Amino acid sequence: MLDTDLVNRTLAVAMRTGADFAEIFAEDRRSSSAILDDGRVEEVVSGRDRGAGIRVVAGDTTGFAHTADLSESGLASAAGAAAAAARRGGGGTRTVAVSAVRTPRRLEVRIPPEEVPKDRKVALLTAADAAARSAGGAITQVSARYGDGRRRILVADSDGLFTSDDQVRTLFSVSCVATGDTGMQTGRESAGRTVGFELFDLYDVEEMARRASQRALTKLTARPAPSGEMPVVVGPGGGGVLFHEACGHGLEADLVAKSAS
Repeated sequence: MLDTDLVNRTLAVAMRTGADFAEIFAEDRRSSSAILDDGRVEEVVSGRDRGAGIRVVAGDTTGFAHTADLSESGLASAAGAAAAAARRGGGGTRTVAVSAVRTPRRLEVRIPPEEVPKDRKVALLTAADAAARSAGGAITQVSARYGDGRRRILVADSDGLFTSDDQVRTLFSVSCVATGDTGMQTGRESAGRTVGFELFDLYDVEEMARRASQRALTKLTARPAPSGEMPVVVGPGGGGVLFHEACGHGLEADLVAKSAS
């Protein structure tokens, strides 16, 4: 996405006012999605976003700038803006040359989603819709969603780090509404992995749709859940998030050191 020479020149601009540290984060993200609702394909969208953020640290001051222009001039402009925001009066220039590090891919993508025609993706939605409705007239609404994305990222800094990653994700979900004498209930199934279009060699969207519709139908005849006052047990995971939001932010050492907490 960015070669090492360009990264080195950009970091040199970021460091020229005497900063202690500079970092580049660059990203190129492509995505596509399709939505079917109530028997109609409502939306088929694809897009691309790319850009870079540059962070410069001088003492206890941090400057940040971002740009959607990944040319040398665009990156230099952002690096200069971040350096100006963090400037501490000029303390000489420290330059460290970065070198690329090959990062082995943990997952191989057999079928890149961007190479799959849109009509094949839409066909998954219509197949799921038909399978869900085959459960009977009590299924009154079906929604299905397809999405895929590829995210290429690069991180480099003035300590010599230069690394990158290439991430591909594909997902599919189907939601059904069943209507009966007891009201309306919903059932949902979803699948998503860090793989390409081969996801659908692992998951049958028609079977997913049948499970979602059956779940909605089963809930129509379910007994009401018990109600009233009950003891609450806060387990690990979610409980930790609650404590962090309520108390943890006030204990963050960098803010305490600046008398900001």
